[in-house]
Amino acid sequence: MQGNERLKKGRNMSRIWIITLVAGLMATESMAQAVDTSLRPQVRPNVEVVQAATQAATRPSTTALRPQIRPNGSDADVQRVATNPPEFDRWSRGFRGRALAKGISAQVFDRAFRSASYNPDVIAKDRNQAEFKSQIWDYLDNAVAPPRISEGQAALRKHRRLLERIEAAYGVEAEVVVAVWGLESRYGTRMGDYPMIDAMATLAFDGRRGAFFESQLIAALRILQSGDVNVGNFTGSWAGAMGHTQFIPTSYLAYAVDFTGDGKRDIWSKNNPADALASTAAYLKRFGWRKGQPWGVEVRLPNGFNAANASRSIKRTPSQWASLGVTDMRGKPVPDYGQASILLPAGTRGAAFMVFNNFAVIEKYNQADAYVIGVGHLSDRITGGPAIQTAWPRGYVPLTFDEKKELQRRLKRKGFGIEKVDGLIGPNSRRAIRAYQQSVGMSPDGYASKDVLNRIKQR
Repeated sequence: MQGNERLKKGRNMSRIWIITLVAGLMATESMAQAVDTSLRPQVRPNVEVVQAATQAATRPSTTALRPQIRPNGSDADVQRVATNPPEFDRWSRGFRGRALAKGISAQVFDRAFRSASYNPDVIAKDRNQAEFKSQIWDYLDNAVAPPRISEGQAALRKHRRLLERIEAAYGVEAEVVVAVWGLESRYGTRMGDYPMIDAMATLAFDGRRGAFFESQLIAALRILQSGDVNVGNFTGSWAGAMGHTQFIPTSYLAYAVDFTGDGKRDIWSKNNPADALASTAAYLKRFGWRKGQPWGVEVRLPNGFNAANASRSIKRTPSQWASLGVTDMRGKPVPDYGQASILLPAGTRGAAFMVFNNFAVIEKYNQADAYVIGVGHLSDRITGGPAIQTAWPRGYVPLTFDEKKELQRRLKRKGFGIEKVDGLIGPNSRRAIRAYQQSVGMSPDGYASKDVLNRIKQR
């Protein structure tokens, strides 16, 4: 018992030291960073993702897991501090037994951990993931900025033959693959330079999401054991996203492909992105990509449109939506691409989209609406499509993190089905907001606004 207390005390002191050391890293990051950084919106993994990752580490060939969502920020901007707490070395020795029990050879483990070190920068980033403080229009300003469009068009031209072969093999349009590439690593220029073993071991040892990251560490060791990459080239983001299109280890094991036929699934090669791009297409195909179907179409809603119909759970054909007055931006019915929902990512005061099955497929890569729209819209712009035409409510002042928690608390007290007061507005919170809005005669768009908070505070 005393030993456990000393260990806890040592870890606490270590964390205090780490916080002091990396104080400059503690500033809150926004969802939309500078255009030279990764553009994944920041969403913490949920329980389902953690469970799936653990299963994938055991059954890599069959288990589905989307690449891990990670914070924005350039990995290259952070200085590594290679100082091992004694507890980390003890944990590593204990982990060795668990790794060998899961089929990792002693030789592979010892080679990987020979120079493995605890990285406090990784912990600092994990502790300080920003909430969604920027709005979707800020995110899209970066994700679909003119330089990213022109670079995507150049990448499409440069790799046209390769992308045509990938499209023929997997049925995923070249521009969609390029758009994922553009948002994940700026077309291979921002892949991350953290040693994977260091990063995964640090996060597994830390314990906050230890089970999830230990499963990723086991998967990383399996990748080394396969011979696809050597320790020196085995790098990625601080949270384990790797290569041109940022797969985490378990998703790599399940979905990465050897498109070049050289016997290796090399998603890291700076000179040849073939395996990485083909792996992305294979991933999207696995989750049901439909060639020829758009991700979504910007639409015009009629006056008096019931915002309660803007729900992912409500699906109608484009002709059925047209009968309700929903048209494309030219005032014409949207072609029949299949069942679709209406999405209002900024509430009733911003752009509206009719989204199809392929929206949900991209969502398997990253669940944030902003990211999915970013990929879809970037792919459209790369092929010469128009910019989003509806003006965003740029003067809108979002709820603070504390205000979101207050809104959730008040909704929960009134019985509107809030499961967790965490300041994160996800599907459950949006359903609760929509139900409350309907109950008081507000437009039920499910948007967490100051209007909703002020209304519920008055009652």
